[in-house]
Amino acid sequence: MTTRVAVVTGAGRGIGLATVRALVADGFAVVGGSRTVTDALREATPDALEVDLGTPDGPARLVHSALDRHGGIDLLVNNVAGTSTPAGGFLQLEDDAWRHTFDLTFMSAVRATRAALPSLLDRRGAVINISSVNARLAHSRLVAYSATKAALSNLGKALAEEFAGRGLRVNTISPGPVRTDVWTRPGGAGDALAQRAGVALEDYTDQLPAVLGLPTGEFADPDEVAALVVFLASGQVPNMSGSDVVIDGGMLRTF
Repeated sequence: MTTRVAVVTGAGRGIGLATVRALVADGFAVVGGSRTVTDALREATPDALEVDLGTPDGPARLVHSALDRHGGIDLLVNNVAGTSTPAGGFLQLEDDAWRHTFDLTFMSAVRATRAALPSLLDRRGAVINISSVNARLAHSRLVAYSATKAALSNLGKALAEEFAGRGLRVNTISPGPVRTDVWTRPGGAGDALAQRAGVALEDYTDQLPAVLGLPTGEFADPDEVAALVVFLASGQVPNMSGSDVVIDGGMLRTF
């Protein structure tokens, strides 16, 4: 039996790392790309590449590494993303902040998909884009991130429509808040909310789901998103393409 090959961008931590682990457990050979190759990523897969996916040639370099090593690609998971720095509303963001967010969050997916597409079509494979509820639920302090995630979700539907007749399945997963260090590390989004509330981060983390309006009262775990990736990659529902699967604890109640 031929080993299935997956490429995962933004694989060093969080959703990307959980996805690498889940795909390896499902029998994939996984090539994971990250600007920093963490020890955890090296433990998860022997095929970890240090690469800046926000550069014009970074995504293609990752894809070509997979092709050179394994001869083909069955699955591409476009997970890498970047938020604008500094975080803030429209008037706080200069062109460089927009360009950084757009290149890392959207153009990385465009470039990786373009490079992988011949092999994906040859193997009748799949693309899974990791978008966000912010594609629909725009946030003023995440204006660039929200806009680029909306573009990524739209791209997935366009690719699904164009290439469905050639056997390619393209789906999107849109998580709400996920329990990663974005919410738990000093200087992260959770820390900013804790400071505004005048509470120490360690005393505030358990309150964040309620503050963010999650009816379940719980963040999603990265492993939950990874489980959806494995399901969508499995082809168990072969007519599922162009879908946007939301995992948000009930956050999007009016969309």
